[in-house]
Amino acid sequence: MISKEMSTLIKKILLFSCLIVLIPFIIVTIFIRDDDITFNFSQNSTVRVYRESTQDIDIVPIEEYVIGVVAGEMPIDFELEALKAQAVAARSYVMIQMERNINNNYDVVDNVTNQVYLDSNYLMSVWKESYTNNISKIKLAVLSTKGEYISYNGKVAEALFFSTSPGYTENSEDVFENEVSYLRSVESPWDKISPVYSTSTTLSLNDFCNKLGIDYSDILNIQVIDKTNTGRVKRIKINNREMTGNFVSLTLALKSTFFEIVQENNKIIINNKGYGHGVGMSQYGAQGMALEGYNYKDILKHYYTGIEIKNF
Repeated sequence: MISKEMSTLIKKILLFSCLIVLIPFIIVTIFIRDDDITFNFSQNSTVRVYRESTQDIDIVPIEEYVIGVVAGEMPIDFELEALKAQAVAARSYVMIQMERNINNNYDVVDNVTNQVYLDSNYLMSVWKESYTNNISKIKLAVLSTKGEYISYNGKVAEALFFSTSPGYTENSEDVFENEVSYLRSVESPWDKISPVYSTSTTLSLNDFCNKLGIDYSDILNIQVIDKTNTGRVKRIKINNREMTGNFVSLTLALKSTFFEIVQENNKIIINNKGYGHGVGMSQYGAQGMALEGYNYKDILKHYYTGIEIKNF
């Protein structure tokens, strides 16, 4: 039989052993939470930005990069909640690019190939005396959403965005072929506030034919073969030549593929709605929602179907 003194000693040894095992766990649980560990990682994360004008590669902290993108991609007079939505979308987009380009020389290009990025030197030169107020507003939008990104099914979402919709955004497969579950067509009635919601281009009949490479005729035979559900032109036939709506839009420098071609004698008038590819978040739609009192999470969840907003 074990004596009382021996029993007490054994209990003390077991207790001491348990503490040796548990103390590190307790310290990690209380003082080093998961978000702290990730925060340190994200704080040290940098984006490799290819500067097209100089052909240099700048190494930029991710939040500083997002500040430069918000400055380059969204008007400074937009509401703070719209700027916050842009910040989260821009951060999500660059996270995808960083993962894809891990083995390449750079992550993103500083123009519309990826996202427009403007550094502080450039912004100081164009904003001049307004620089301090403007950059403070953008920093507030970015730092108040620090580390936040858009997630779908546990993965970072590719948060595409564009300027102005004609009233609806587009399903991804109607523009880029691949069907993406969170890039669904949604209503966007707020875009009417955009200065480029509705535009018009006029060309001579001769210029129109030359630019599109079609045979000249006094009267055009125009047939829209295929449209998206929202009315964007996917395929069109003009004087027996079939082409994509994207080709027409790019060749004639139109703002979107939502267009109508009207002939008036020797003039061609092209009526256009919206600006950009139409997939994901409409920036002027975001501004309209912000003006109506929606917050940035409302905006993001409207334009990206079924997503969550997470933090590093």
